Order: sequence, then C-alpha cells, then structure tokens
Amino acid sequence: MADTTGNIRGGVVEDGAQPRKSSWRYIGPGIVVAATGVGAGDLVATLIAGSKFGYTLMWAAVIGCLVKISLAEAAGRWHLATGRTLFDGWQSLGRWTTVYFAIYVVIWGFVYGATAMSSSALPLVALFPEGPDLKVWAIGMGLVGLVFVWFNKYAVFEKAMTVLIGVMFVVVVYVAIRVAPNLGEAFAGLVPVLPDGSLLYTLGLIGGVGGTITMAAYGYWVNAKGWTNPGWMKVMRLDNRVAYVTTGVFVVAMLIVGAELLHTTGLALTQGDKGLIDLGTILEERYGAATAKLFLIGFFATSFSSLIGVWHGVSLMFADFVGRLRGEGAGGAAVAEVATGERERSWAFRGYLLWLTFPPMALLWLDRPFGLVIVYGVLGAFFMPFLAATLIWLLNSSRTPGEWRNGWVSNGMLAAAGLLFVVLCVQQVRELPW
Repeated sequence: MADTTGNIRGGVVEDGAQPRKSSWRYIGPGIVVAATGVGAGDLVATLIAGSKFGYTLMWAAVIGCLVKISLAEAAGRWHLATGRTLFDGWQSLGRWTTVYFAIYVVIWGFVYGATAMSSSALPLVALFPEGPDLKVWAIGMGLVGLVFVWFNKYAVFEKAMTVLIGVMFVVVVYVAIRVAPNLGEAFAGLVPVLPDGSLLYTLGLIGGVGGTITMAAYGYWVNAKGWTNPGWMKVMRLDNRVAYVTTGVFVVAMLIVGAELLHTTGLALTQGDKGLIDLGTILEERYGAATAKLFLIGFFATSFSSLIGVWHGVSLMFADFVGRLRGEGAGGAAVAEVATGERERSWAFRGYLLWLTFPPMALLWLDRPFGLVIVYGVLGAFFMPFLAATLIWLLNSSRTPGEWRNGWVSNGMLAAAGLLFVVLCVQQVRELPW
C-alpha cells in the first residue's frame, strides 16, 4: 500500500496530505466511469460490428480505448492541476460554452432519462415474463435510481457501481469464453484492416463505447473521491487506465460473441437495446436457460449502472453549472464542495435528479416525439468534439500550470479524438431524415 504524508478520511486528504505513489487501494472513479459509460446500446453496436466483420475490427476497439483514456485523463488532469472544475474552465472560454451546455444538458437529460429507464426495464421483462409490463418496470427503475442517488453520498454510490461492474465483467467474459473464441483470428484482428463497407462501424467502435458526457463527469468523480490537488495525479492516471482497460475487455468480449455466435451463423440482431434480448434468446437455444438468464442479469447490471451513473455524475455537473451561474463556488471552492459532498445535497443536484426521472416518464407513453429525438441526436453528436476541443484549449493555456499542460502526445490524441467525433457527428447529421 502506498504511504502518505498525512491522514485520509473517507477518501479526502487532510492537511494538504498527498499520496507518494499510485496504489490499487485508491481505485474508484475509474470503475464508476467504466460502468456508466458502457450502456446496453453500446454493447449491441459492438455485437453488430462483430457479426458483420468477425474479428477484423478488433484493432479499432483497442484504439478506441486509447482515445478515451486520453480524453478522461485530460478532464481529470484539469481538475487536479488547477483546483477548478471543468465547467469553471469552460466558463473562462466565453459565454457560448454556458449557452451550449444549458441547451444540451436539458434536452439530453429529458430524452436520456426515458432511454435509461427503458433499457433497465427490458431485461427484467425478459426475466419475469409474468410480471409487470415494460412501462411499469421502467418507472420503477427510475424511482429506484432517484431514491438511491438522493439519499447516498459518493462513497456508497461507488461501492454499488463496483458491484454492478463486477457482475457485468463476469457475465460478459463468461459468455465470450462460452462461445469458444478463435484466438488466432482474434490476434490477427489487431492488424489494422478496413474491409469494404466497414468505415462507419470502425469509427463507431473507436468513438462509441464509453464515449459520452460521463467522460466529462470523470473529473467531478475524481473530486468527489477526495482527490483535489496534483498530488493525486499518478493515482488518477492509474485509475483512468483501469477504467478503459475494463471497457476494452467489454468491447473485445462482445466482439468475440458477435464474431463467433452471429458472424459464423449469419444471424442478425435488432438495432438498439432490444438486440440484447435477441442475443439472450440465441444463447438460450445454444447453451440453455441458465446461460441466458445469467446474460440477462449482466444486461440489467449494464443498463442500471449507466442509469445511476448518469443520475449522479451529470447531476453533479449540473449543480456546478448552476452554482457558477449564481456566482457561488468560484475557483477551488467548487472543488471543495464536490469533495465534501455539499454539491450532492444542493437543490440543483436534486432538481436535476427530478428532471432526469419524472418528465422523461411521459416519453414512455409518447414513444419519444420524433422532433425531440432528432434534436437530441444532433446535440449528442456535437458534445464529444466540444469536449475534446475545449480540453485542448484549456490545457495549452495559462489557465493550467506549466508542468501540467499538454505535451505533444496528449495534444495529438485529443486532436485525433476531436477529428474522429467530428466525422461521426457529420455522419449522424447526414443520416437525419431531412
């Protein structure tokens, strides 16, 4: 275990104490961001890529993890190096960032709330076919998430996320082993190759899994853990690598399932979260009811961890956004409020929790109004380029202490990430039914 120069209580360093080296015992925010960032829809997209191209795009999954390690590391480095939150940094770039974030977080939260609740309900309907229908389960999941995040601080939240990601990990890896992967072809897939018609799937693999607003929330979870100064930089970097290595295992495992179970047999899945229900049916036919039920439990852990992760992380970001608009918590004060749990008790945090939970329930009956989904999709596509570009701006300016500014590797990775997400954004806009 790492020695420290002071005391640690509840993950918060006291009296300026800083860890002398990284240690596995500090890992936490990375587990949270990995569990939140990998949703059911991401796993379906990976499965479909495997079903169409076998192991050929394995290399894209690896590159995707490296890209997102760079993005999350940059967000965490800003919080630790400057003692300021990411929104504080955005605000220093001009009023346009505030306008963008305000529009984005309201519309995104409204539509994502319904998506997360439905996704968490789907496996429960499959596990309990004689029970309530999808809408009832979905409302129940939203309320459970609301109550859990409302009454628990970060430490309890992190423990719950650790359990959920453990279930996800065991189930996904078990299913990948169960389908008997071809290791020779899997290693051959690490050589960059672009089969005909694979460009968009490749870009999606690199940019899709774990690539959401939760990457921006990572810095807030770092602070909520009690990491508030540069002394925690090595710990944060280890934590971040664990997050995206774990994500990489999920992606590789689901590619294996897609390649072995679907590609070789020519079977197809439904787009969206319901594709995992299709996979559960296929697993039951091939390997029995026990394997299918285990997979559905893993599906539930994947979806529900994303739900409570967003309920907590994006609510923290919203609370910081409101605090800065009100002139509260400028500079290091905001970081301190996140670290002590004060932000989690704020009316803004709980107000956004309510926004994520209750208004989206209407979409469970309205089947997501078409125009709203279009606006949501476009705004969502624009967020990751926004994150990459603003991090490059912040971490190359005098806002960041000299020793923690970007080097050429960080700048190169962030620029590549920004370009990748711009291409994905343009493609999503092109696919809109104009």
